[in-house]
Amino acid sequence: MKTDFSPTQLADPDIAEADKILRKCVHCGFCTATCPTYVLLGDELDSPRGRIYLIKEMLEKGQKPTQEVVKHIDRCLSCLACMTTCPSGVNYMHLVDQARVKIEKEYVRPLPERLLRDVLAFVLPRPALFRLSMTAARLARPLAALLPSTRKQASPNLLSRVKAMLTMAPAKLPPAGPAGGSVFPAIGPRRARVALLQGCAQQVLAPRINDAAIRLLTRHGVEVVLVRDEQCCGALTHHLGRDDDATARAKANIGVWLGEADRGGLDAILVTASGCGTVIKDYGYMLREDAEFAAPAAKVSSLAKDISEYVNALDLPIPDKQSNLVVAYHSACSLQHGQKITQAPKELLSKTGFVVKDIPESHLCCGSAGTYNLLQPDIASRLRDRKVANIASVKPDVIAAGNIGCMVQIAGGTDVPVVHTIELLDWATGGPRPGLN
Repeated sequence: MKTDFSPTQLADPDIAEADKILRKCVHCGFCTATCPTYVLLGDELDSPRGRIYLIKEMLEKGQKPTQEVVKHIDRCLSCLACMTTCPSGVNYMHLVDQARVKIEKEYVRPLPERLLRDVLAFVLPRPALFRLSMTAARLARPLAALLPSTRKQASPNLLSRVKAMLTMAPAKLPPAGPAGGSVFPAIGPRRARVALLQGCAQQVLAPRINDAAIRLLTRHGVEVVLVRDEQCCGALTHHLGRDDDATARAKANIGVWLGEADRGGLDAILVTASGCGTVIKDYGYMLREDAEFAAPAAKVSSLAKDISEYVNALDLPIPDKQSNLVVAYHSACSLQHGQKITQAPKELLSKTGFVVKDIPESHLCCGSAGTYNLLQPDIASRLRDRKVANIASVKPDVIAAGNIGCMVQIAGGTDVPVVHTIELLDWATGGPRPGLN
């Protein structure tokens, strides 16, 4: 793609990076076939190729984002399926992230939407506040029936978004998990020492996921530490275009993780929520222009591993007999497209005795995408229903996924139990049976 940035514009490192990304695009359109919003809506501007044109025009001309541009960028899930499909290596992730930052800084959204985004950006990264909000949402859940449907809206409004939030509130919350600063010694000789990301929403909605990871790791000789003063990884605010908040959280985490590494040593930083893992692995890029943090950020990114990626190297024992439990494996977008981890979770499940079934259209997003299912409830619901129908076609006993957002999203459309991959692996290697009804 030909670009026309001025020398002054190219002096900005972000614009220079956008220029490199744009020049790789050859207009082939392969990305449209795997883009969830294009598949659903059939609008070229709701495809990666269409959004690339919009972003190029906006950046080249130095224009403020228009309502039309914002609409189509907001509809992007950042599922990154386009990057898996692209034959030219276009880094759409970094380009759309840059567009979101520009929109956040220069576009004035309607007041109700601004307030909603402010609330999400403030509450979701803070587990204590998120727990309180979930309790309030559970009490207000009966009001959801009185609010307008989220379906077939030209543009989602505040009430439809509130309805989506209330509908997704769980019937009850589990007790809180272990606090930051906790250390879980290896059982037997210690083979390694790792930090386990505590997460934000996950530690409120499903602390059982990290409990399963801790059990499995310690049984196999890995000491696990929950690092004190760890913050949200920054993914939630990063995808809202609030880069200052996201980079501040990244810097805080880099400090506490490398501090822990200096004190006791760390062989890896493990993540059980793949959306967080994709962003942590990108810290090196996010802070590449920061003289103080560029090298530490790159080190942290190199230490970050998805739990399945790490456990795959542990050589788990093969059970004496098969469980014959049919598992539909949902490959989270952030895992298959963001981190390029596609086979390890399925191989681990098969090795430990489960019958693993691939889901048709597995490359398409379930519609969760961080806060997407709250901000774009119509598209998110349609994608969820499509995903659930594809899952039902393989007649599973249980659904396994590697990301809490996907788990909550899919569970909202099916009665089939949804668990994290690590819960099944923990059970197969000596842990308790997860809740499978």
